[in-house]
Amino acid sequence: MDLGSRIMVIGSSGSGKSTMAKRLGEITGLPVIHMDTIYWQPGWVATPADEVHERAIAAADRPAWVFDGNHAKSRDYRMERADTVIYLDFNRFTCVWRVLKRWSRNYGKTRPDMGEGCPEKIDWDFLKFVWGHSPRLRKSVPPWLAGIQPPKQVYHLKGNRAVRDFLRSL
Repeated sequence: MDLGSRIMVIGSSGSGKSTMAKRLGEITGLPVIHMDTIYWQPGWVATPADEVHERAIAAADRPAWVFDGNHAKSRDYRMERADTVIYLDFNRFTCVWRVLKRWSRNYGKTRPDMGEGCPEKIDWDFLKFVWGHSPRLRKSVPPWLAGIQPPKQVYHLKGNRAVRDFLRSL
């Protein structure tokens, strides 16, 4: 299966976007771009919105990538550039569980898919965000995906089995 040279991976926090992007990068040899490395500065300081948008657009203008992240303001532009869009659709329970599991495994360490100087942490605000974000995405993303026309490829993967089967098919 040829996914092209620009693959966009979207989904809720805890859905496995970064893991999927990393795996796709390994399989395809494409460079991986994580939206969190664009957004977060050391010490969990958010980059100003205009700068985030400019950096996301500049990254999307590269000739090849696997782009992990939702960033609504640049989503349509990244989709226009993408050959393939993959939506990881997991329920809120799974996403919150994965966020908690990720936190326990990586506490105090900065993950490679995160901004430098942003060690793993968790708080109630983030958990509430994840709890509410998954249902919002599940409502808004499918109509957005339906508007994507061939030759772009769209994969709406629901659950672990769908993700495993998809990766095995590559």
